[in-house]
Amino acid sequence: MDRRAFVRGAGSGAVAGLAGLAGCLTRTGETDDPAVDEGPLRVVTYSSLATGPTPAGEWLRETVADEFSEEVEWHVPGSGIDHYIRRAQLGADIGADVVLGLTAAELALVDAALDGDTQLFASLDRSRLEHADRVRATLEFEEPRDRALPVDTGYLTLVYDAVELERPPETFDDLLAGRLRNELLAQDPRTSDPGRAFLLWTVAEFGSDFTAYWQDLRDNGVRLCEHWTEAYRDSYLDGDRPLVVSYSTDRVAASAADRDLRRHRIAPLNGTGYRQTEGVALFADATRTDLAYEFVDLLLSSAAQAELATRNVQFPAVDPQFVDLDDRFPRYAQEPPETVTLGYDDLRGELDGWLAAVADELPE
Repeated sequence: MDRRAFVRGAGSGAVAGLAGLAGCLTRTGETDDPAVDEGPLRVVTYSSLATGPTPAGEWLRETVADEFSEEVEWHVPGSGIDHYIRRAQLGADIGADVVLGLTAAELALVDAALDGDTQLFASLDRSRLEHADRVRATLEFEEPRDRALPVDTGYLTLVYDAVELERPPETFDDLLAGRLRNELLAQDPRTSDPGRAFLLWTVAEFGSDFTAYWQDLRDNGVRLCEHWTEAYRDSYLDGDRPLVVSYSTDRVAASAADRDLRRHRIAPLNGTGYRQTEGVALFADATRTDLAYEFVDLLLSSAAQAELATRNVQFPAVDPQFVDLDDRFPRYAQEPPETVTLGYDDLRGELDGWLAAVADELPE
């Protein structure tokens, strides 16, 4: 996740670390002071959605208050989905109801880490969702327990500064050219969701030779950042380097911020972009289940899909007929000529090995 990876310490609803697990609730459902169907809806997400410059989270929080007279509490843990995997392994209370921004890669990591008797997420009862049939079939997670529904999608690509860079890379091999030495910013696939997506893009392109490609990237001076915010906001926007792994929708945000669009041009590699779909899921231990289903259905409403597209700068997950987008989005958001993606079946049982294999090739 982060739009893109979780970032530590965002907002008063941030989840505490694991240091205090000895005093936590257990996953048996027995508590000293149970609060079943009471309290705020606890939603796990990533920092830019909850606390970005124009966060979708603020709109969602206000809408839940207006529509349901309920409160949303955002949880943004520093270690991302690993935080909840670890709690499940220890039998600790999860402490959340919903995760917003879940990807197929994260779902595969969850299933690889937990045995079949430990379920972090609940299977969805789609009969409780009025808008579930709006979701585009091509974006569905297609995993056996139907635990996640798509809420938005985007295309990983390269964004470049045309003022500083004479011509953009057009292929993966171009990224290894001497003229682009020390020019590329990317994200660490071990800590960042777009970083993992870029890794998966190279797996799709090179197969078992992807580790050699990452070694070549390292030798050509790629700089890996822990999260997307560090790579894009803190480095690329400051002019540190003219080329960054990011999204084909970034010109929407650049236009809204009145930035020079020459510095925010899109460069698909081999005419493709890696499709990354984000979803929503309910934790198996959720205490606000009824409200959680109302929240999920809200996310798929026409109003919420438009707000997510505009504020989170991603394409809607529902059929276009259900969304009326601001003029800026269709004008500046680009879809690559072709799409590459690895689904749950491709990732299950493989992603851990790919991450381990590439670890030795990553720059320190």
